[in-house]
Amino acid sequence: MTQQPRRRPSKPYRRPQKDPVRILAFEALRAVDERDAYANLVLPPLLRKAREAGDFDTRDAALATELVYGTLRRQGTYDAILAQCVDRPLREVDPPVLDVLTLGAHQLLGTRIPTHAAVSASVELARVVLGDGRAKFVNAVLRKVAAHDLDGWLERVAPEYDEDPEDHLGIVHAHPRWIVSALWDSLGGGRAGIEDLLEADNERPEVTLVARPGRSTAEELLAAVGEDRALPGRWSPYAVRLAEGGEPGALDAVREGRAGVQDEGSQLVAIALANAPVEGPDRLWLDGCAGPGGKAALLAALAAQRGAALLASEKQPHRARLVARALEGNPGPYTVIAADGTRPAWRPGAFDRVLVDVPCTGLGALRRRPEARWRRRPEDLGGFAPLQRELLRQALAAVRVGGVVGYATCSPHLAETRAVVEDVIKGRGGAAVEAAWIDARPLMPGVPALGDGPDVQLWPHLHGTDAMYLALLRRTA
Repeated sequence: MTQQPRRRPSKPYRRPQKDPVRILAFEALRAVDERDAYANLVLPPLLRKAREAGDFDTRDAALATELVYGTLRRQGTYDAILAQCVDRPLREVDPPVLDVLTLGAHQLLGTRIPTHAAVSASVELARVVLGDGRAKFVNAVLRKVAAHDLDGWLERVAPEYDEDPEDHLGIVHAHPRWIVSALWDSLGGGRAGIEDLLEADNERPEVTLVARPGRSTAEELLAAVGEDRALPGRWSPYAVRLAEGGEPGALDAVREGRAGVQDEGSQLVAIALANAPVEGPDRLWLDGCAGPGGKAALLAALAAQRGAALLASEKQPHRARLVARALEGNPGPYTVIAADGTRPAWRPGAFDRVLVDVPCTGLGALRRRPEARWRRRPEDLGGFAPLQRELLRQALAAVRVGGVVGYATCSPHLAETRAVVEDVIKGRGGAAVEAAWIDARPLMPGVPALGDGPDVQLWPHLHGTDAMYLALLRRTA
């Protein structure tokens, strides 16, 4: 009688271990991918829900935040690496699987999580959200990723700088090639400057508060937060920078609207417009693209101190409601309306000061919205161009002779900044406007490296702000 070979006893089924931190990070990445959502809008409610459920403490929230933002920032770099470890084009990998892989790659290459823990945690996440079959695929791919550290992979997947500078910098610093090229053109200079800028784009920005003049002060905010948890702003007299993990919503001044969260570059733009010299009266100001309300709230507070009034206009009604909420309690007169700045609801020449912070690609705020770098395309510039020019034309029509217009945008791209202003002044694509440049640099006292003027471009690596642009123009006829 032939003896049958013994079968190995099968392993008992083990239920996958649910990891609330990584499940939350995966959910946030899926929302960004599926709904074109922004992480800075998706993540806070997810974290709040997890805290209320008792699943998260402060350390868990910090880890989940790093996993989401870190994965999104370096997505292009991780895609280049994963492409070397997967036996098919990445576009053929199901998006949820790719999200788990990218999340795992970030843990392996971008954090201090030990290799075995990063792989096992990613495989367990895959078992929970994808199933056992796909978890095996995740395990096989991530073990290949773990064969090298980040520097080792970059040597393999990035071309030499001398062969292709833009592509080299794009893979090493996780920016699309076209954005590297555009930023480099705007910044000028050699390799060191552009590398510093790209590195700054990959750092988590500080949370900066603004004390609204006449309603609170930077000193009050510093005292409320504690000097061990906050620092004064670098350039704005109204700014306070929070230490990592600071909670703005815990402050009475923020809850009461006497202070708000606002990047220091945004504050500088509003302050410069408010301080630009005007000829004649100074009674009525306009914020022509006011949503979501940060600059409008600061302008309203500054206007109130001088006995001036602010009209805040925003095209989208839901954003106009955000503006109204930001301005609640302002001591001076103000009005908020929902109106299209290209079809003015006001008579020409009605205002002494006008700000238009125009819609743009947002390339100046990639620190805050890391997913935007992978979502934007060069052709987006053409979509914004007509709107930006028309908003500036209408702003110049809205200001009286001798009054001042500020054209601002959170993009350093030359096609969205100086080219727009020059086209409008010189009448390219429309009637020429009688306006003269005002040198904006003296209106940002103490701020270094502002260039040759008369306009101003702020930079994350030079000023610690978003890459805000400002041109100031005086209506001359």
